[in-house]
Amino acid sequence: MSAAPHPDPPAYPVGLRLTGRRVLVLGGGTVAQRRLPALLAAGAAVDLIAPAVTPSVQAMAEAGELRWQRRGYRPGDLAGAWYALVATDDPEVNAAASAEAERERVWCVRSDDAGAATAWTPATGRSDGVTVAVLTGRDPRRSAAVRDAVVEGLREGTLGAPRHRDRTPGVALVGGGPGDPDLITVRGRRLLAEADVVVADRLGPRDLLDELPAHVEVIDAAKIPYGRAMAQEAIHATLIEHARAGRAVVRLKGGDPYVFGRGMEEAQALAAAGIPVTVVPGVTSAISVPGAAGIPVTHRGVAHEFTVVSGHLAPDHPDSLVDWPGLARLRGTLVLLMAVERMPAIAATLIAHGRDPGTPVAVVQDGTTAAQRRTDATLATVAERIAADGVRPPAVIVVGEVVTVAEGDEPR
Repeated sequence: MSAAPHPDPPAYPVGLRLTGRRVLVLGGGTVAQRRLPALLAAGAAVDLIAPAVTPSVQAMAEAGELRWQRRGYRPGDLAGAWYALVATDDPEVNAAASAEAERERVWCVRSDDAGAATAWTPATGRSDGVTVAVLTGRDPRRSAAVRDAVVEGLREGTLGAPRHRDRTPGVALVGGGPGDPDLITVRGRRLLAEADVVVADRLGPRDLLDELPAHVEVIDAAKIPYGRAMAQEAIHATLIEHARAGRAVVRLKGGDPYVFGRGMEEAQALAAAGIPVTVVPGVTSAISVPGAAGIPVTHRGVAHEFTVVSGHLAPDHPDSLVDWPGLARLRGTLVLLMAVERMPAIAATLIAHGRDPGTPVAVVQDGTTAAQRRTDATLATVAERIAADGVRPPAVIVVGEVVTVAEGDEPR
C-alpha cells in the first residue's frame, strides 16, 4: 500500500533587506515591469539582462534606476547576486539560469515554473508603514484577494491594528465628507480608528461614530444652525485639553475642514497652544452633493465655472463679504451652502442685479444620505418651493443651467 503524496511544505516567510545589494533580473517584459518598482523601492542594485524591454522598463534604465545590459543570459551572470528574478520567454534559458542560481546559492524566483523556483514572490501591499505580504502556495489569485482585503481594512480603519508607540500630543482636523460614511477619505477613517477622543460636528458622518470602540470618548460639538451651539472657544479648549493629556484627538467635521468649517481657526488656536495639527482634507458638499443628485457643477458648453458661496448672512447684512451684484452677472454655476433660511432674499437680490428669473435651481437636502431629496424650481419660484416642500438644513442649493443637463430634467 503506497503512502499518500506529501503536500508541498509551506514557504518560510522572510523580509529581504536588499539596499545596495545586487539583484539580477533576467527578461524585460511585463513580469519584470511589474516586479522592478518594488525592488527599486527596496534600494536594490538591479542588474537587468534582456535583449529588449518594455517602454516602462526602458524608462527606468534611462533614468538611472537600474543597469540594463542589452543581451541574453550567459553562464556566470548569477555570480555575486543576492536575489534573482528569472522571467524570460525561453523555458530553457529560465531552467539554465535557475540551475546556476541553485549552484551559487542565490534565492531565485521563476515566472514560468513556481515549482522549480527556490523563492516565491508574495502578493504585497502597503498601508501606513505596514507591509502586507501573502503567500497561499500556488494560488496567486487567492493571495492577491487576501492581501487586498487586509490592506483595505488597514486603510479604512475597519481592521484594528493597534501599535505600540509613545504618543505625542496632537489633533487631526478630519474632513468627514458630506454625510455618507463611505465618502470619508482613507486617511481620515484610519485616524478615526486610532483615536482616543473624537470631537464631532452634527454634519459629520455620524454612522462612523457607531463603529468606534467603547473606550473612545465622543464629544458632541454640534453647531445646529440658529439653535444650541458649543462655543468655538470651548471647542478649542477641549481639543487642547485632551491633546495635552497625551490622547490621540480627532476633530471630525462635515465636508472639508477649510470650506466654511472654521478649521483654520481651530488650527491657529492649536498652533498657539503648541499642539501639532494634522489637516485631512474632506470631500466638500459643494461638489459631492450636486453630483449625488445628478447635477454636474460644470458641463461642456453649459458652464465653464462654478462659484461656492456661504449664504448664512442675508445679502444686505452689514457683515456680509459677498459681492452679490457681481455674482448675478456671472454666467456659470452658483453653489450656495447654508442658504436655506436666506434663499428668498438671495434669489430676489440675484434677480434684481440681472440674473434671469427663469434660471434653473435645485435644492438638495441631506445629500448623499438615505434621507436625500431634491426640490427643483427656478430663481423666481425657489423661495415658495422651499416653503411648500418644508426644506430644512442641511441643504445645498445649485443655481444655473447645469441643473437641467440631465435628460428629461426640467425646472418647475
